[in-house]
Amino acid sequence: MGKDPEHTAADEAPNHNSDTIHDDVASSLEEGAAIPKGQLDPVYEAKARMLNKAIQDIGMGWYQWKLFIVVGFGWASDNLWPIVTSLIFTPIKNEFSPSKPPLLTLSQNLGLLAGAMFWGFGCDIFGRKWAFNLTLGLTAAWGLIAASAPNFAGIGVFAAFWSFGVGGNLPVDSAIFLEFLPGSHQYLLTILSIDWAVAQVIANLIAWPLLGSMTCQQTDTECTRSDNMGWRYFMVAVGGLTLIMFVVRFVFFTIFESPKYLMGKGRDEDAVRIVHEVARRNGKTSPLTIDHLRACEPEGYQHQNTTTIAVKRKLQAVNLSHVRSLFATNKLAWSTSALMLVWAFIGLGYPLYNAFLPYIQATRGADFGDGSTYITYRNSLIIAVLGIPGALIGGLLVELPQLGRKGTLSLSTVLTGVFLYCSTTATNSAALLGWNCAYNFTSNVMYAVLYAFTPELFPTKDRGTGNALTASANRVFGIMAPIIAMFANLETAAPVYTSGALFIAAGVIVLTLPFESRGKASL
Repeated sequence: MGKDPEHTAADEAPNHNSDTIHDDVASSLEEGAAIPKGQLDPVYEAKARMLNKAIQDIGMGWYQWKLFIVVGFGWASDNLWPIVTSLIFTPIKNEFSPSKPPLLTLSQNLGLLAGAMFWGFGCDIFGRKWAFNLTLGLTAAWGLIAASAPNFAGIGVFAAFWSFGVGGNLPVDSAIFLEFLPGSHQYLLTILSIDWAVAQVIANLIAWPLLGSMTCQQTDTECTRSDNMGWRYFMVAVGGLTLIMFVVRFVFFTIFESPKYLMGKGRDEDAVRIVHEVARRNGKTSPLTIDHLRACEPEGYQHQNTTTIAVKRKLQAVNLSHVRSLFATNKLAWSTSALMLVWAFIGLGYPLYNAFLPYIQATRGADFGDGSTYITYRNSLIIAVLGIPGALIGGLLVELPQLGRKGTLSLSTVLTGVFLYCSTTATNSAALLGWNCAYNFTSNVMYAVLYAFTPELFPTKDRGTGNALTASANRVFGIMAPIIAMFANLETAAPVYTSGALFIAAGVIVLTLPFESRGKASL
């Protein structure tokens, strides 16, 4: 995981006049923050703007580009493992013949919810560094163990365990990446979703030969373990891939704690030290000193950084202060609430569609005549490939003045709902494949923007908590989908139409968000 540097260039930094630094910050960032002035604690806000200016001056260098790569592993894992559960669902059902197969998806979603809450809230308390590595490590370990599952209950428990690690990837990784990015390069948070799309392709590439040729067919009257080993090999392959990503992160990359997180905890000296270390690794120097940060404090301000106070602060952090901060003003309250609603609607709409569409097609008499396992996974691969250009185009659209984050997210979310409706009209395999490709393209644009836009609208000191709230809303509503699949009437089109309406409603809610972060630095 790497340790904080013992020596940095901080002691050798030029002693620039504090007034000059403050003037630079005021002129360049007064109107250039994602959250307008006056919405946050004034001391925190002033220091955050100071650190933003320091990171902007350092620029996008070698350290951030390496961080871009290893943070991408978290994005990949977030999509890879839910897809794993989806891909092994049929082989698991054929081998173990459970009375309620959707319980596998339910156990996964419970694990994702627990992970989002624990890692998201926790990283605002105990920091980003440990969570950054442990999420991938736990996912890899439990994913490999799951290949030995003896029964349906076993694979369900293991799915919950690996999902506990997966649930923390985006809340933690998006926070730490955004906090090292200069404001001019925050669009890279959107581009990161290419890893999300590539993971889908990789999962289907591995699944096509293993699950397509080494598992029981739907028409088989008996399915034994020896005839159905493909899904176990698949788990080993994906678990091994995640283990490699964990090793690269833990062994070959030094992750530093976020300077703005340290500043928010009262550790200004450490924040300045990390800024200088990142500058050194980028081959640059920074004029930032501890005096610049302390100049943001009013007279009589108590600068707390002793060991005793630090321990006390850790104990006091386990309360609702981070949550209350996100609802401190009317605009912040609506921004947080609206984001939670958008994540919740998407969290229910996405799995509802995937769970019910096959039944809808069957009731409409759509007999495609090519339902072999091999063709099923081939089509899944084709659909997955369309997600890659979606992520890239999302990164371009968010920087257009006419669209920005809000416009791109709203448009792509509404179109996702529209294409979802269109897919229910398909009466042959080619039509269904075409609509699903369009749906996957727009949904990848949607997710690319959603994953980047959300953390930009939270201040650093509460960003993990904000990410946890939105991710938890997403997971709670996601839990409802497999429950509906177990108990609802599957012979009706209502669930799929409902999911389409949820996407369209989410797209409309996006337009009501009070903040737009295009071209503005996050606080």
